[in-house]
Amino acid sequence: MSEATPAFSDRRLGLGLTLGGVVGVVASLTLLIERIMLAEDADYVPSCSLNPVLSCGSVMESWQASVFGFPNPILGVVGFSVLTTVGVVVASGAALPRWFWLGLQAGVTLGLAFVLWLIHQSLYRIGALCPYCMVVWATGWTVLLYLTLHNAAHGVFGARVQAHPAVGRLREWHAPILVLGFVIVLALITDRFWDYWSGLV
Repeated sequence: MSEATPAFSDRRLGLGLTLGGVVGVVASLTLLIERIMLAEDADYVPSCSLNPVLSCGSVMESWQASVFGFPNPILGVVGFSVLTTVGVVVASGAALPRWFWLGLQAGVTLGLAFVLWLIHQSLYRIGALCPYCMVVWATGWTVLLYLTLHNAAHGVFGARVQAHPAVGRLREWHAPILVLGFVIVLALITDRFWDYWSGLV
């Protein structure tokens, strides 16, 4: 297998990465601005604090919102900006080397692992949800799924994985797989906050 992965279908993936990166940057930047405003004014109510469950303020004031000593949205702004740049490069038709795709895969996978931890913390430790964070969750899952399918089909993970029949089937069923991820998270949210939701009926 050559060091450069085939350019076939990369343009479409590039557009997807660009779109995902832009959405992630906007959501992360909005969160960061809201966090700064809250730090400057303790009485400030973030625009995404809608009720006791959908409450950005509760999430922002938790220690989980600054795991590395600075607001988590900074990671989002940087990470999604990089993703946007990569997307533009790929959409331009550039055939990138295998090591680059592996590095991108590792970065996106680590990013989603962090997102999964944040989902758990939001549901079962903080007890509140941040709408902008949820946009980041959805974007991270979508990007990881299609990047992984692309890399598997183009030999980034090796010829054996590329030739495996499961790769073709997974690519055919990409939409149901994507939706399944959303459904699982929505089910967890519904179950966790059922008492609140049912009280609104």
